Amino acid sequence: ATLERGEWTGELRQRTKDGEEITVESRWTLVNDDGRPRSILVINTDVTERKKVEAQLLRAQRMESIGTLAGGIAHDLNNILSPILMAVQMLQYKVEDETTHQWLEILQTNAERGADMVRQVLSFARGVEGERVTLQPKHLVKEVVKILKDTLPKSIEIKFDVAADLWTISADATQIHQVLMNLCVNARDAMPGGGELYVRAGNVTLDDNFARIHIEAKPGRFVQVSVADTGEGMSPEVVGRIFEPFFTTKEIGKGTGLGLSTALTIVRSHGGFLNVYSELGKGSQFTVYLPAIESEVSEQTENRKRLDLPAGHGELILIVDDEESIRQITRGTLETFNYRVVTASDGTEAVALYAQHRDEIAAVITDMMMPFMDGPATIRALRKMNPQVKIIAASGLGGSDKAAEAAGVGVHIFLPKPYTAETLLKTLAELLRRTESQ
Repeated sequence: ATLERGEWTGELRQRTKDGEEITVESRWTLVNDDGRPRSILVINTDVTERKKVEAQLLRAQRMESIGTLAGGIAHDLNNILSPILMAVQMLQYKVEDETTHQWLEILQTNAERGADMVRQVLSFARGVEGERVTLQPKHLVKEVVKILKDTLPKSIEIKFDVAADLWTISADATQIHQVLMNLCVNARDAMPGGGELYVRAGNVTLDDNFARIHIEAKPGRFVQVSVADTGEGMSPEVVGRIFEPFFTTKEIGKGTGLGLSTALTIVRSHGGFLNVYSELGKGSQFTVYLPAIESEVSEQTENRKRLDLPAGHGELILIVDDEESIRQITRGTLETFNYRVVTASDGTEAVALYAQHRDEIAAVITDMMMPFMDGPATIRALRKMNPQVKIIAASGLGGSDKAAEAAGVGVHIFLPKPYTAETLLKTLAELLRRTESQ
């Protein structure tokens, strides 16, 4: 190309004398002598660092896009989870069979986890810390093992060993659950032909020597949770990159490359660290170290309690939501607990129904995001008809901004989706009690 056109520019990968690979911007210019090509002048500029910065910027932009996407779908996901959570609680209330109750508890636990995951993705995108509480990690580990036994293929044998006297930690339960599930799913993916998955949890006291060997470690008491597999294993080169955002060895569509980078972020935010050991053909082991705390938490009772939920006294409630499933399950929940219900699919229908039943309707439960006439517009219209109307505002986009938006149109009770039957009934009872006391 240089001989034909007299010049060429482009990027090349080269190695230095030390064996380090660098990226250079290369410019080739043909040097003529009396019109004849005599030589080529090559000027190379090392742009390796600039390329790294550009890659980091691209990753940051992709992370920002993921955050925007997460915010956009959170409302829809929470609308899907709301009727599931309410339906499960209503079935628990009506069904007596103990085996059915156990399945319903699994459904409820995982639906709540799903709702928490949506919040965690939003928190991760916005850089908000999760809620830390004192918890006993053995419950989390056993719950993860139970989910694995119910969902993993039979070709994978699951073994676990959890110390009975496991120390307590200060952590966000959903985030730690997310870390453990991610490690276990990765272990499953590493054994497409089957194998053994080991989950172990125990106490360990790390000394100065251990801390010197492992850069991120600190001396002290830790709860150690390891996930090991007998799968394909990884090369040292892959091990060196697995925690990079968007790095994945999986096929397109099978992995985002965000799982392990997110897990590492969560573990570090809890003051812990994460180790990995792997050999090609022999499997991998990931070990999470979480700082133990001194205080103990009492064992949670395993006995299921019958829900003690407040019932109505025949009050008429107007439900406004563009999701039919939410209208149906909310109606069923309220009618089971002695309320009467009318429903509307949007704001205009809600205003018409309120005008028709104005003297009867005791309270309105309205979604904030609806087509045609949204929640705030509906609330303003209802308040023009009756300044004392009692309203609960609900939204799948939780957070202080939505609560502030609701308060801005005169609503003092905000209900983030997805909500359980218990939360719905207690919130409604509080609103009506507030009405009676005024």
